[in-house]
Amino acid sequence: MIAIIDYGVGNLFSLSSSLSFLGLDCRVTSRKEDLEDADKIILPGVGAFGDAMERLIKTGLVDTIREQAEKKPLLGICLGMQLLFEKSYEYGEHEGLGLIRGVVAPLAADINPDLKVPHMGWNSLHIIKDDPIFRYFRNGELVYYVHSYYAKNCKESTLGVSQYDVPVAGLVRSGLVYGAQFHPEKSGDAGLRLLRGFADLY
Repeated sequence: MIAIIDYGVGNLFSLSSSLSFLGLDCRVTSRKEDLEDADKIILPGVGAFGDAMERLIKTGLVDTIREQAEKKPLLGICLGMQLLFEKSYEYGEHEGLGLIRGVVAPLAADINPDLKVPHMGWNSLHIIKDDPIFRYFRNGELVYYVHSYYAKNCKESTLGVSQYDVPVAGLVRSGLVYGAQFHPEKSGDAGLRLLRGFADLY
């Protein structure tokens, strides 16, 4: 079973529908016991980092997430990926889960001012480190992004990047913890195959 963490800031229907389409058993939950019983965990998220982290803390699941991330694969998606890092500089400075080394910073500060922020739409994901999660995914396939902040200082954990004037860490990994800055559940067949790759890990 794949547990999808419900803390009030995720696009849960699209994600659970995608997993169900793949024939995967999934459960949207905010129960500690479900995370402990799950084979894998997904942390979704949309919105602002500080608000999302505050909501996650209120669920009482932070310690459970950290504990389970040492035992089973965990995938953070979009803001859920950003929460995996040490801190974010979105509207101030906020501590993250600290499961992946690096920080989350404003994209606008590092790209050509003529480019639009948020970075929204389809972009090629270029694999820079092979990994089992790419089992069904081909190098350069298009994935769907919607974000104004991005992960920095995380070269050692970066598996795939997309170019938006600067290299954007599209997929990261540290131990059993994975993060996708793009939305696999909105990325068509390529995104579904990436989710299948995650489901088939270990």
